Amino acid sequence: MERGKIKESLPTDLIREIFSRLPSKSVARFRTLSKRWASMLRSPDFTKLFLTRSSTRPRLLFAVERYGRNEWQFFSTPQNRYEKSAHLVFHSKFSGDVSKYSCSYASGLIYFPAVQIIDTNTILICNPITGMYVGLPEVMLYSRSKGFLGFDPIDKQFKALDNQSILTLGSGELKWRRKDRNDIDGPLYYRCQRTQGICINGVLYYLSRTCFEETLSLIVCFDVSSEEFKFIESECLDDHIEDPSGLSLVNYMGKLAVTKCNYVDAGGRRTVELCLWVLEDVEKQEWVKYVYTLPENEVLGSCEFSVAGVTARGDIVLCMKYTCKPYYVFYFNPEKKTLQSVEIQGFGAKLEEVEHRGEVYAFVDYVEDLSLNDAKQFKSSISHIKSRCYCCETLCPDNVGEEV
Repeated sequence: MERGKIKESLPTDLIREIFSRLPSKSVARFRTLSKRWASMLRSPDFTKLFLTRSSTRPRLLFAVERYGRNEWQFFSTPQNRYEKSAHLVFHSKFSGDVSKYSCSYASGLIYFPAVQIIDTNTILICNPITGMYVGLPEVMLYSRSKGFLGFDPIDKQFKALDNQSILTLGSGELKWRRKDRNDIDGPLYYRCQRTQGICINGVLYYLSRTCFEETLSLIVCFDVSSEEFKFIESECLDDHIEDPSGLSLVNYMGKLAVTKCNYVDAGGRRTVELCLWVLEDVEKQEWVKYVYTLPENEVLGSCEFSVAGVTARGDIVLCMKYTCKPYYVFYFNPEKKTLQSVEIQGFGAKLEEVEHRGEVYAFVDYVEDLSLNDAKQFKSSISHIKSRCYCCETLCPDNVGEEV
């Protein structure tokens, strides 16, 4: 524009549309520039628009557990099988020793059932993008939590579940409520260690086994809204229940499914066989098993990996289990029988540098949601958490910005 002439402002709808295509951290920064923008970018209409736009560009979310330093770091990258490479974006980190029960993910939040911070066990729910968290009270005195996080998409409500104890997030006072065991119609069971639950359409599923003399596999179903329990027999998994670490619960096109990968030697070549059990009918408890032999891939056939999940388009995503350089994510399409590898750039340790590796937990179809970023119950920055370093009996420093 020429100097001295009145500059016309951009239409509000255009400004909203531009901001809706930015990362959530950029939106947070622009909110601080003026009262007008702060009001517009915090409005319910813009929050809804941002979620709509964000849903069209899902991301892979990575939670990385650093060995030897009791540290967790959170990253994300575009979820695109058609690109040969993608760059990591660092979001946040914290220091704390997590128990043998793994983290749980639900609709953008991560739940840590027991984090050893200095000399105290704490239950944490964190937003990995903003680094904000909330600590939960103990479920039972002198007892470690073994819980999960679930989300009700109708009432937009998160709930934590630990055995029969339930806590509603954002309901004022954070307090556990215990459901009477007599009100639960089902067998006695206990949760399998190092297995993750999954929440699908408001129902939280997790793998357990019965307390009978003959150990049987069992899927526990918890309706987040009604807080009712159901149980699904899974005889197809009985042969794997003694070592369930290789089993992954996934959302397969809106249905619960379980995956397991095996290495198969075929004519001197090492190939990967992927078993997929899909719960086709919940009421009849009917499982259908599919077995796929993945196309030959030199990297996939020589590394440890895990199933991260299934994308909304039906691609099964496999991720290398430990950070290394180069690091790959694999997209397998069951219908077309195709396998696409994508190099993820940003994980720093070389393949042979075991002491610098971190274990990777990956989650598919992550979508940024401003309503989570603005949640009032998340008041503290997770980066301020420090754990005690038992090798030198000091508090570990906050090493922000280091590579994994």
